[in-house]
Amino acid sequence: MLDLIKRSLVLLREGKPARMVDRKPEEEKLFHTLGLLTSAPVLYACNVDEAAAATGNEFSRKVEMRASEEGAIAVVISAKIEADIATLPPAERAEFLEAVGLKETGLDRLVRAGYALLHLVTYFTVGPKEARAWTITQGTKAPQAAGVIHTDFERGFIRSETISYDDFIGCNGEAGAREAGKMRLEGKDYVVADGDVMHFRFAT
Repeated sequence: MLDLIKRSLVLLREGKPARMVDRKPEEEKLFHTLGLLTSAPVLYACNVDEAAAATGNEFSRKVEMRASEEGAIAVVISAKIEADIATLPPAERAEFLEAVGLKETGLDRLVRAGYALLHLVTYFTVGPKEARAWTITQGTKAPQAAGVIHTDFERGFIRSETISYDDFIGCNGEAGAREAGKMRLEGKDYVVADGDVMHFRFAT
């Protein structure tokens, strides 16, 4: 711990954030017990005018360069475009985005960048009445993912019936994916992938 503190102090005295401290994976947990404010991940959001929404501008590029040096992430958005999109019906949003040279909204890019920065993924549960999205950390195994819904699911975990998001959409849902042989049975060692559609089997 003392060695980590000394390495952190070198950077902090230079006015650099603690998250830039060079450390081994096994030191990560100990490093975070130091509670240094600048060890937290940072996401820079650059608000630009409509003309620069797709490509950024000289100022946003400087921020991106700074973010890269710090191991952070920068996202370019246009608050004006986001405000305009929010007033449009969903059916017209794609056409509007294409007209301004964007593939997705700034809000979507901001959320995606935040998830990447925090190493988060989403899996889904789908039933006849509702579909739910559940957020977990990358590398989470199926029993622990089930435990996010309820601790009983983790304790009594048997297996998960799993369909990738693309297969679920491409086959028009669970029944189509099952018929096409796209549903997999995964056990306790399965690492949940982003977008998995899962149905958990567990013993009570």
